[in-house]
Amino acid sequence: MIEALQETLIDSLKLLPFLFVTYLIMELIEHKAGDKTTKVIKKAGNYGPILGGLLGIVPQCGFSVAAANLYAGRVITIGTLIAIFLSTSDEMLPILISEGTDIHLIVQILAIKIAIGILAGCFIDIILSKKIKKNSEEKIHEICEHEHCHCEEDGIVKSAIKHTIQVFIYIFIISLAINILLFLIGEEKIASIISDIPVIGALIACLIGLIPNCASSVILTEMYLENIIAMGTMIGGLLVNSGLGLLILFKVNKNKKENLAILGILYLIGFISAIIINLIL
Repeated sequence: MIEALQETLIDSLKLLPFLFVTYLIMELIEHKAGDKTTKVIKKAGNYGPILGGLLGIVPQCGFSVAAANLYAGRVITIGTLIAIFLSTSDEMLPILISEGTDIHLIVQILAIKIAIGILAGCFIDIILSKKIKKNSEEKIHEICEHEHCHCEEDGIVKSAIKHTIQVFIYIFIISLAINILLFLIGEEKIASIISDIPVIGALIACLIGLIPNCASSVILTEMYLENIIAMGTMIGGLLVNSGLGLLILFKVNKNKKENLAILGILYLIGFISAIIINLIL
């Protein structure tokens, strides 16, 4: 147990400088491009799902929350909302970068998420799209106020430090839990259980992805990096995960049945994608 604690602490501390630099860049993007990105989405029209899928992959603090509010006001279509939710990566990208993951693998994962987001969004718009009504009340930075204590007011550096500390704590706790689990049960046994019942693994990963917090993307990414789950299983869970976007959708969109339908669509797409990707890759 002591060895697991020491190993987890050392490995987590090694990530700190990489996490900070990554979040510093992310905060710069958020402060410089956040409002511009939202304006582009609002003017996208029929191309909303395509732009939503592409822009959703860019790490921005409140993009999924902005999308939820814009959809509640019918400024964007349901397909655009789905595309943004599916392509949003939350903490996956900074963790993969800080862990020194091969750049080609990172690009492959991002490309898969973008492709699924765009295809699903366009298909859903063709089937379900309704007439757009421009009467929304935007709350683009609500996620920052909720989770990061007014990060805009703090400035880029201080906000990046807060992000880094928060995610470092998540990584440490989750990595420690994983290391203890591996010590008690054994990595090979856990991997064999998941590989023997891949459908169950995908179902569980997508349930984890529904947790409206960055912890879910940290859990899924760390489990993948520890070779506990396959890449397809991780991607399936991350497709479902949209940060606080879903939580805000249920708060601002009055049609609860519609919200549940969107949640179900996300879960179904994530689960099916996990199965297909695991079969192909």
